[in-house]
Formats: sequence, C-alpha cells, structure tokens
Amino acid sequence: MPFDIVLQSGGAGFLGLIALLFLALQIGIIIWTYTDAQSNSSHPAFLWAIVVFFAPFLGLVLYVLLGRDRMGPGRGPSGI
Repeated sequence: MPFDIVLQSGGAGFLGLIALLFLALQIGIIIWTYTDAQSNSSHPAFLWAIVVFFAPFLGLVLYVLLGRDRMGPGRGPSGI
C-alpha cells in the first residue's frame, strides 16, 4: 500500500514539472511578443500581449503574420 502512494506522487510531480515548463514557455512567449511589438508593430504592444496571453500559440502566429509591420535590417527587397 505505501508503495502505491509513492508511485502516484511521483507521477504528480512529473506532471507538475511539465505544467511549470509550459507556464514558463507561455510567459516567455508573452514577454517576447510584447518587447517585439514595441519596436516592430504599429499596434499597441500590450494588446498583442493580451492576445497571446489568452490564445498562446494562435496569438503568436497571428502576431507574426499580421502584427509585425516593419521589416528588420537585411529583410525586404533592398536587403536581398
């Protein structure tokens, strides 16, 4: 009986670690989107951060496709 409790708590610890990794990834995506939108988007950066907060991966794809206005150095026709 005590052996079963040890196995169950070990699985919960593993799932907790995975949940923490996903949380860290989501926070990293939100921070990157906010800082990138401040310099590369004409839309307010906090709005893109909110979109990415509520829909992390869809929001990131939308930001990359629709939110980035300016082309960075080395991009575009003159940087080819």
